[in-house]
Amino acid sequence: MALDVAQVCADLIRFDTTNRGGGDSAGERGAAEHVAALLQDSGVPSTLLEPAPRRANVLARVPGTDPSLPAVLVQAHLDVVPADAAEWSFDPFGGEIRDGFVHGRGAVDMKDMAAMTLTVLSRWHAEGRRPRRDVVLAFVADEEDQGVYGAHWLVEHHAAHFAGVQAAISESGAFSYDVGGVRLYPVGTAERGTSHVKLTATGRAGHGSRRNDSNAVTALVTTLARIAAHEHPVRLTPTVEAFLVGAGKALGVEVDLDDVDGTLTRLGPAAKLVENTVRCSTTPTMLQAGYKVNVIPGTATAQLDVRTLPGTVDELVATLDSLLAPGVTREFLEHQPPVEAPIDTAWFTAMADALRDEDPAAHVLPYCLGGGTDAKAFSRLGIACYGFSPLRLPEGGGYDYRAMAHGVDERVPVAGLEFGVRVLDRFLSS
Repeated sequence: MALDVAQVCADLIRFDTTNRGGGDSAGERGAAEHVAALLQDSGVPSTLLEPAPRRANVLARVPGTDPSLPAVLVQAHLDVVPADAAEWSFDPFGGEIRDGFVHGRGAVDMKDMAAMTLTVLSRWHAEGRRPRRDVVLAFVADEEDQGVYGAHWLVEHHAAHFAGVQAAISESGAFSYDVGGVRLYPVGTAERGTSHVKLTATGRAGHGSRRNDSNAVTALVTTLARIAAHEHPVRLTPTVEAFLVGAGKALGVEVDLDDVDGTLTRLGPAAKLVENTVRCSTTPTMLQAGYKVNVIPGTATAQLDVRTLPGTVDELVATLDSLLAPGVTREFLEHQPPVEAPIDTAWFTAMADALRDEDPAAHVLPYCLGGGTDAKAFSRLGIACYGFSPLRLPEGGGYDYRAMAHGVDERVPVAGLEFGVRVLDRFLSS
């Protein structure tokens, strides 16, 4: 008998795989061993790899019937962000199934995708089916930090496992988004780059009561004010332009690519899917300066969360440098470049067909993720990475899917999971 996807998702949630960052983690080992056992029950042998104690990854490959076809990778992370139980109305790691939802941390980010994938494999095994092409599997650690124990480590040390893979699917795409009765399904075909930038202002230390024209704090806040006031120009990537045109057509809205801000206003609720990806962003998030109120410090620092669109990295860095006040320098603490996969491919067509087979009213659009995923790691192997974790979501008020990831009272609809299993089965069997 095939697995029940809601139960699989609930069981995975009950493994506390909290990733607090900086190597501080509950670890993915328990969840990884559970995944490996379910794979074995479906006739799929797997390998557990642990770059550090309890930071486990599961790799497997399902052979296809036609070895001449390029392989597809399904990748899902097993770690989750922290959850403060005092803020939740239910146990974040209880894995409750009630009221048509699976409740708990990771329900949409992204143990749902892991559960749907495992359920598809179980169905294939129960029905004696095999895919046409090799399906490569990676259930990974550490996505919620920097991937040094997960995807990036696998790419650096176990690239051979991904031989023959041409495309990959993972989180943050193919969920239904209702706009006035029109169902959009944005499939991720690009991601903004993620950079963490440290600004350091250097001045002359001294007494707080005395004039000081070389105050590091003043130089730093002047720089931050310039950065906060700067409006980055619109830069339309192929993905974002295709989304705007497609959404406008689906919703009957005029699209003027020379007036993107006006177009976003006309798109109404659909603008939330694209408004963060028409520009780069440089957001101050951390400040540190001083050790006593009457002492002017010699240095002051700040950190910026910087997001770059494909093709804009050099322009963004030059702009940032032009906004620095005298005595302020910058350095990259982390720099992961943006990624973009092609839209006009058989892969994207197959995803769209699989969605429309299950929902004939689906309007499938490419879109750019404002944040980032492990696609940044796997794209280094030349793999075209797509956000394709299909879910049919409840329409109307009461459930805000985009607020679920990293949010309080995270949950995923059971009917949506079952829809996703059918769509994934169609796509992975094609």
